[in-house]
Amino acid sequence: MRLFFITKPQKAGVRAAMDQAIAQLRHRAEIVGIEERPDAPLDQLQADAIIVLGGDGTLLSVARRLAGRPIPLMGVNFGRLGFLASFTPDELPEQLEALVAGRLPIQRRLMLQVSVVGADASANCYDPAEVAARRRFVATALNDAVITAGPPFRMIELGVASGDEPGVRFHGDGVIVSTPSGSTAYNASAGGPIVNPDVDCFCITPLCPHSLSFRPVVVSSGGTIYLSAVHVNEGTTLFCDGQESTRLHARDTIIIRRSDHDALLYDNPDSHQWRSLAEKLHWAAGPRYNHVHEHD
Repeated sequence: MRLFFITKPQKAGVRAAMDQAIAQLRHRAEIVGIEERPDAPLDQLQADAIIVLGGDGTLLSVARRLAGRPIPLMGVNFGRLGFLASFTPDELPEQLEALVAGRLPIQRRLMLQVSVVGADASANCYDPAEVAARRRFVATALNDAVITAGPPFRMIELGVASGDEPGVRFHGDGVIVSTPSGSTAYNASAGGPIVNPDVDCFCITPLCPHSLSFRPVVVSSGGTIYLSAVHVNEGTTLFCDGQESTRLHARDTIIIRRSDHDALLYDNPDSHQWRSLAEKLHWAAGPRYNHVHEHD
């Protein structure tokens, strides 16, 4: 089995864990490379699995840089929450044995393809081939695509449509389009729904809408979402996974659809969705009572 390591060596404990893992696997697998500065393209990588020692941000970057290569990722969390990097450093030795033995399950995670077509392009945004030919920005995202108002921090006006629906316009601070994988990230912080990773859908969550009735919605991942920049600020920006970005201009159209390629993540058999929510986000936690003892 050919293994490739990607690490964030500045994180405490990463170097020791990598050295231990390589020593453990030396006679069990072929180590084809170690990357300590994750920024290079991975579209030519020849490996059967990638072990990512870092956090969710590192794993998001790797998933995008693979550019559709069907190489599964094993995320070992040296960050904070670790929803995507679901393996802990303490579990690593045992789970590496399961990995090389072929016992770890692999889960497919849908990704977004995000394109921006400028107003001067006169493109037919309903034609994928024309969008591909005329777009000025394209990126993939495993978690989310976010439009944020930016400086001078006035409310912006966006149009939101899905599929053949005419859509609506709203004023606010922006909008989040997230995958189920990203539903526990910025989407959850903004009041959006938490979605099980195996559900094929997108979440559309407005940011501070100037409306009491514009609630988050969940739509099929089989359709296309169209966001239009009606009135925006000088600093209004589109972010993909918080890592790739482009400034938006009035009359830009942002086209979001399911990527042709899913991310492949090794699933930690000892990690469970509801338990992770309870432990990491304190989901469904009850109130803490102060017990006052009255004395006669």
